[in-house]
Amino acid sequence: MDAFYASVEQRDDPSLKGKPVIVGWAGERSVVCAASYEARKFGVHSAMPASRAKRLCPEAVWRHPDFERYRAVSQQIRAIFERHTPLVEPLSLDEAYLDVTHELTGIPTATEAAEMIRREIRDETHLTASAGVAPNKFLAKIASDWRKPDGIFVIRPHQVERFLVTLPVRKIPGVGKATEAVLREMGIVTVGDLQRFEQPELVQHFGKWGTRLWELARGIDESPVEPSRKRKSWSSENTFGTDVTRAEAAEWIREQCEKLWNALEQRGLRGRTVTVKLRTPRFETATRQLTPPSPPSSAEEIADIAVALLGKFAFAEDARFRLVGVGVGNFDEEEEEGGGGGEAEEATLFEAPMNEGRRTQNAE
Repeated sequence: MDAFYASVEQRDDPSLKGKPVIVGWAGERSVVCAASYEARKFGVHSAMPASRAKRLCPEAVWRHPDFERYRAVSQQIRAIFERHTPLVEPLSLDEAYLDVTHELTGIPTATEAAEMIRREIRDETHLTASAGVAPNKFLAKIASDWRKPDGIFVIRPHQVERFLVTLPVRKIPGVGKATEAVLREMGIVTVGDLQRFEQPELVQHFGKWGTRLWELARGIDESPVEPSRKRKSWSSENTFGTDVTRAEAAEWIREQCEKLWNALEQRGLRGRTVTVKLRTPRFETATRQLTPPSPPSSAEEIADIAVALLGKFAFAEDARFRLVGVGVGNFDEEEEEGGGGGEAEEATLFEAPMNEGRRTQNAE
């Protein structure tokens, strides 16, 4: 979907059409959840600190995220997908892989199927979507961003090699800033540069990821579209308006563990591993986790483990923290209902900064 959260806000409030819209909380410690294309012209993008977004685009209209509304639209779009194929693998509320090898309505080509799906989304939701059509997930993912917004880009099998040669390595999913820096030191800027390296050389530099890089550089990706992806974890994070002490972090963790326990109980999930995350005002971030002999059997037990983990961090005793997170993962296989029903692998209960209201949202 194109600027999904912001586009839903513009659709539902016609006065926002054509205006720069930022979805998020405008507090000093908040981040941008989404930005309309009008806001992106000013350099605003998701995950950017709200303070920077306000400097770049002071005229922007801010809207608090409404995940329940976005989820309802996402389910409407999912229903459109499933008219054409049962093989739908959601990545988030606004993105999914579809395997249309056996298209249900009789459309003969993947390109025509993509065009029909985009047309149905526009007609039924009054929103636009962009599509990437390719022989595998890796290439389709790249292609889906190629002609945004409201576009389609097709990579046919005989075009793969030519397409990859000039592609910047940073476009490869999984290549972040750190990996890109190492690749540049090796003289690798494009995928064509990467193709000159043999698999053992890449493994020597990147371990198992080296094998994956070698394959992707040649357009090889055999991973199937998986309709039922098992969720790995549930977690809750909060960026506080004022830095908190360990004691205050412990108080917040106990409150969140109750919410996490209720969310897991509703879904019949029982996690074995508890994780705590801390971030200092200097953006030093660390996590600690513990897997007890038996899965925690109550919110109180999860909280006790999480609070005990606070004492395992190497930060100074009087350290303060801008962000605190707590999560539960490593679910018992037999308790996962249908392997998660095709939802994203990780789910987070996001909190607004405390000085802007304690609004908890479940973003799947």
